[in-house]
Amino acid sequence: MFKDKILMITGGTGSFGNAVLNRFLFSDHFKEIRIFSRDEKKQDDMRNQLKNDKLKFYIGDVRDYTSVERAMRGVDYVFHAAALKQVPSCEFFPLEATKTNVFGTQNVIDAAAANKVQKVICLSTDKAAYPINAMGISKALMEKVAIAASRNTTDTTVCLTRYGNVMASRGSVIPLFLKQIQEGKTVTITDPKMTRFLMSLDEAVELVLFAFEHGNSGDLFVNKAPAGTIGDLAQALKELCNADNEIKIIGTRHGEKLYETLCTREEMVKAEDMGDFYRIPADNRDLNYAQYFSEGEQDVSLIEDYHSHNTDQLGVEGMKKLLVNLPLIKKEVFGEDVAQMPG
Repeated sequence: MFKDKILMITGGTGSFGNAVLNRFLFSDHFKEIRIFSRDEKKQDDMRNQLKNDKLKFYIGDVRDYTSVERAMRGVDYVFHAAALKQVPSCEFFPLEATKTNVFGTQNVIDAAAANKVQKVICLSTDKAAYPINAMGISKALMEKVAIAASRNTTDTTVCLTRYGNVMASRGSVIPLFLKQIQEGKTVTITDPKMTRFLMSLDEAVELVLFAFEHGNSGDLFVNKAPAGTIGDLAQALKELCNADNEIKIIGTRHGEKLYETLCTREEMVKAEDMGDFYRIPADNRDLNYAQYFSEGEQDVSLIEDYHSHNTDQLGVEGMKKLLVNLPLIKKEVFGEDVAQMPG
């Protein structure tokens, strides 16, 4: 399905883009992979490290339709990963989050439709379900924009994926905890009872590929993932490092939730169980709302959200089994020679 095709990854120098390249760059899949991003330094690092003729680099910004449209000419498939996704920075600059996450997504979809791209997969986050912070709100609106666009694109299929915390991705808590442990500092925890879904970058790529293969326009795909508490995560890292750092509870950060939701109960009513994944079809009701006020859905009141408090809980030992497989842990804790792309 990917042979002799051209793939474009927006935000391609980030953690997800690197994982996709690890998967496809050195195989016979795709004749060309385009990295579209605004950071020339990260592009130059990636270019110099990989030195692969299959890889093409495009400087641009999803906020600028013209730069997206030009880069997308001749493209068959798009993985849309460009986003502002740091909760605190989005909280202080919500308009910037809106420009990138909402308007940027509309630009990507419009450019894809103009160039008759076959399929676009937009990456979302668990923070978009029942959002309470600017990052989650902008991603929730991104989902709405993509689903609305999917109703009007005939040549281009638009799908979405929503996933939880990617372990050891840039800016996440695992590298922070590890640095604090290695430097003998106090490990700072917001709330030890706070839970988060946990998945690897490879699992994030698997979710996108599953959506790519099985998605109809407007579908949202969610992978079933285990979760754990932040307290157990810190303890697991300490045990792997044979460390005894003090732990300090600093309180919940601005815009943080106690737990994250991957599927709302409204979505769970119509979700299709596909084994390791849920498929949530688009709500394709039209603007004639009257019938929906008189005919509600009783099931919504009876079903529960799918969130990080009620999914499988890993505990300290379960966390350790996941952590030892991460390239960051293999390199920093066990001293293994692990090749890591710039990210």
